[in-house]
Amino acid sequence: MSDPVATEDRALDLFVHALNACHGYDFSGYARASLKRRAEQLAADLGAPGIGHLIPRLIYEPAVLGEVIARLSVPVSDMFRDPAVFAVLREQVLPVLSSYPRVNIWQAGCAQGEEVYSTAILAEEAGLLSRCRFYATDINDQALARASEGIFAARRIPGFAANYDSAGGRGDFADYYRSRYDLIRMRRTLRDRVVFAHHNLVTDGVFAETHLVMCRNVLIYFSQALKERVLRLFADSLVRGGYLVLGTRETLQFSSLASCFEAVSDTHRIYRLKRAWPLHEA
Repeated sequence: MSDPVATEDRALDLFVHALNACHGYDFSGYARASLKRRAEQLAADLGAPGIGHLIPRLIYEPAVLGEVIARLSVPVSDMFRDPAVFAVLREQVLPVLSSYPRVNIWQAGCAQGEEVYSTAILAEEAGLLSRCRFYATDINDQALARASEGIFAARRIPGFAANYDSAGGRGDFADYYRSRYDLIRMRRTLRDRVVFAHHNLVTDGVFAETHLVMCRNVLIYFSQALKERVLRLFADSLVRGGYLVLGTRETLQFSSLASCFEAVSDTHRIYRLKRAWPLHEA
């Protein structure tokens, strides 16, 4: 008698291979348990009996790809999520970035845009917005489309405003959006500073020289090998003295790049690049 668990594990391997072979999305480095849970939920939501039944749909129904990527990625965040992190950015990082004539900030894995708009608000309150260009990237095109619109449900305002205040907000959060019916839209002055673009951390390379990289709560879904690959990408993207911000459950502590960074706040996972990635020194 076949083992149903082993059968689904094999199906997951074939599904991951088909996704890469047919569409160029490589999920093989993602944490397996998390990926399997999401693939099982995806199959259920699409009315498929199991993960293996998704494979022919990947091959013969190109339109299903957007839904697959949307469900396998995790487009969930919040404005000023973990307010203490944004307070450190406000107090210790932005004053340093203000010394540059132009500042490039990369929000990797931007989900639906909550964090990049939060950082843009910080930049405005620091008098830096006009000198900043934000690059917000993700593999989820549905999330990117939502993020570029800058539209959120009005019911989320109390949480957004509370986080903003806890992060040391210097004004009224209502100053940064316009409301209509049950929706809000972030102000155009913020939206116009952000370039939203498709970028795959697994396969794509450096696209800009940046002074700050924000990638929070993305690496927790990656295997250790893939984490190393992505951290090297970030190090290559940063100017010397540039900053890297990870999620509160992520760390550089066990990475081969740890010696390349110094902790600005290890508690809040904010680091500063102090030297080049060792392979570049050979």
